[in-house]
This record gives sequence, structure tokens and C-alpha cells, in this order.
Amino acid sequence: MSEFDLIVFGGGTGNTVASAAAADGRETALIEKGPLGGLCLNRGCNPSKMLIQHANLVNRIRDADQFGIDASIDDVRFAEFVREVNAELADTADEIRANKQSEENLTLFQEEARFVDDRTIELTATGERHTADKVVIAAGSHPIVPGAIDGLTDSDYLTSDDALTLEERPERLVILGGGYIAAELGYYFGSFGVDVALIEMMDTLVPREDSEIAESFTEIARERHDVFTGYRATSVVESENTITVTAESEDEDEIEVQGDALLVALGRQPNTDRIGLDATNVSTNEDGFIETDDSLQTSVENVWAMGDIADNGMFKHSGDYEGEVVIDTVVHGKRRTTDFTGLPHAVFTEPQIGAVGKTESELEDDDQEYVVGCAEFTDTAMSRALKLDHGFVKLLTDPETRDILGCHILGYEASMLIHEITPAFQYGITVDELQNTLIHVHPAMNKVIMKACKDVHAPNQ
Repeated sequence: MSEFDLIVFGGGTGNTVASAAAADGRETALIEKGPLGGLCLNRGCNPSKMLIQHANLVNRIRDADQFGIDASIDDVRFAEFVREVNAELADTADEIRANKQSEENLTLFQEEARFVDDRTIELTATGERHTADKVVIAAGSHPIVPGAIDGLTDSDYLTSDDALTLEERPERLVILGGGYIAAELGYYFGSFGVDVALIEMMDTLVPREDSEIAESFTEIARERHDVFTGYRATSVVESENTITVTAESEDEDEIEVQGDALLVALGRQPNTDRIGLDATNVSTNEDGFIETDDSLQTSVENVWAMGDIADNGMFKHSGDYEGEVVIDTVVHGKRRTTDFTGLPHAVFTEPQIGAVGKTESELEDDDQEYVVGCAEFTDTAMSRALKLDHGFVKLLTDPETRDILGCHILGYEASMLIHEITPAFQYGITVDELQNTLIHVHPAMNKVIMKACKDVHAPNQ
């Protein structure tokens, strides 16, 4: 059995921790059965956003007549650009692997492994065991495929992993789920002529967003897709190249939705059930996530967890931040605590969604008093230049302190606009300070943020 200073279980963002430890002179083992770079690089953020850019471009060409430009699309080489995107990312993963293999003090085991005790792993194929003084668990997540939907596991379904490599467009695509993965992939496939139907058990798509954002986005999505909200899928039947999904509402109204392909986009779950964690004393919560303290240490001393497998936000940017905390704490011996207060997120549909902080319903549940400021994109000069017909910013603030409690954006480049609010939210800059001290470039789209700040009235107004 080989002994290391550190074992990093997972080669997504965890690979940066392994490299930092090796560079610090620590004998480090990196365990990853798949391509290095993890979910985001190979099956998540990177390929999805690259493919969505193709959808954005084809839609811009279709809208060229709004600008007095006659344009047409002669051909869409769908399979070609899907292959190109995935080949480019595979090359990147290969480069990461080659770099790891050349790093001093770093041993890469690119195969499946399981824990056999708190700090010992066993390679599944060979039975070879490796142990370490310290362990970082960064083993990621996988798509949820619920067994409770009758016939689903017997059908030929796709997950987001499969959808991002699909080279042949289906004519009709049924998507189970209405969260950000379903919304993004529905937009992507719909942009290339696929008839998309989304089935979501909640009352809106993207139901975790602020209710006004979710309702507005759902109405926009209805213009391009068949959207069935308030319905839970109960069964799937596949016959003669047709998949039929039966779904039922709370009042027992039943619908049947047919397509020639089925995409299951019901979220992701941590890989805690796939790495032998039951052989350890590492605690998990009821949803299967590893429980950590504020420095990301688990219930076992000298064992840390980060990324999707820990319950701190299943985003690549939160994983990157957690990696920095772990490097400081584990590698450099400078205990650092996490602060997810200003953790933003975005949904890369059309229009985009960006948000940070609490939603209106969350504030109501907390009995937190608040005032609202709103601004429409169409009230800005840049919106007119871009010929936008939708989008708004919603600011939630404390009526007394004027602190920003949450911000929710639906519209053009919301993923970038939210970063104007995020530092103000994180560092306690009030809505008035943001409005009065920051001079906004005219006619940049950011002026919609300024207008939303001005719309937040003082308590005596």
C-alpha cells in the first residue's frame, strides 16, 4: 500500500488542489476515472455554453431584418459543430492530463476507486490501495434519473451528458424538468428547429428563481416551446420510435406528450453513493451531500470535501472558490473559512437570468421587511439600439438600512450585469451608495441597474 501526504479524490476543480499540493512538495495522489477537468469542462458548463453560442448566432441572423439587413441561413452543419466543440474540449482535457503526469510529486490514477476507510482508497480494477494523512473529496455529481417514473429506466432516454454530444437533431424532444439545465437545453435544441416540450411539476419553469423572474421567463418560453407546468411525469412508454410521457397534475388532470427523443433534466445528485463512502465515518445529509464545516472539513479530521459533492452550491464558480479555500487550509496551513453570502448564479437561456441574494418569497418566509425597485430594459438607450422587447431588474432592499437583500435580472447579458450588484451585496454597499457614487457609462446596458436603484424609494416616500 502506497502512502501519500494528500489524496485528492476527483479531477474536476480538485485537480487544482492536487497541483498546488504537489508544487508545495507534498506527495500527492489524484484519483479521477474520467477525463480531467470534470463535469464542467467535459459534460457541463463548457460544452453547453459553447453550443448555446451557436444557437444565439443563428437567432441573431434570423432577427437581422429588424436592422434592415436581409440575411438567410443556407445550412446548419449541426453534427459538425457538435463534434468540433467536444473535440476541442477533449483536447483540453488531454492537455490537463499531460500536465498532471509531468508534475513532480503528483501521481495520477485515472481509474475508478472506492474508499475502504477514512483515508484509504482502493483502485477497483487492480485492488491496489493508497492511503494519505489528508484527503480532499471532490468526486462531483451525476444526473438524477428517478426510478419512481414507471418505465423510464426501460426507455432510451438522454441525460444532459448525452444531449451535449448528440449529433442528430430529433424532430420532437420531450424534456422532463424545468430547471436551468432543461431551460438551457430546450433553448439550444429549439433554436435549431426541434419541437421542444417541457414538463415541470412546479407552477413555472426555473422555479428556484424569484417568482416574477420565473413567471416572466415561463411566458417567454411558451412562445417557442410546448410548456406543461404543474404536471409530474408518472410513466414513460417507448414504441415504434415514439416516446410517450404521461404526466398528472395535482387535481388529477392527465396529459400525454409524445416525442422521438426524451431528455431527463431533473437535476443532479452527489456521487456519495458511488465512491464507497459508507466505509468511512464521513457524514452526509438527507440529500446525500457531504456535510462540512466553514473551512470545508468533514466530520472526519483531515478529510475535506468541495464541489458538487458538498452542499455549498452546485456551480463551477463556487467549486473554484472552495478550491481556493482548501488550498489555503490544507496545503498552506492557513485555515480559511468560506463565505457564500455573495454567491451569484446565472442561467444562459435567451433571455439570460442572473441573480444574487434572497428572493422575495424567501424574505417573506423570513419575516424580513423589504422594499422593491424595478427597471425595464426597454427604458434604456442600449435596449433600443439592440431592439430588445423584454427584460427587467428587480432589487430587494432593507427599508431602514438600505442594504441590498437580493437582485434578480431577466434580460440581455444578465450573467454579466449581476456582477455590478454582487460586490455591493457582499460588502454592504447600500442601494443609495451604489446609485450615487457609481457613474455609469452611457449608453451601456448597466444603466438599467442605476434605474432600478433609483426606483427603490425611501420609507417616507
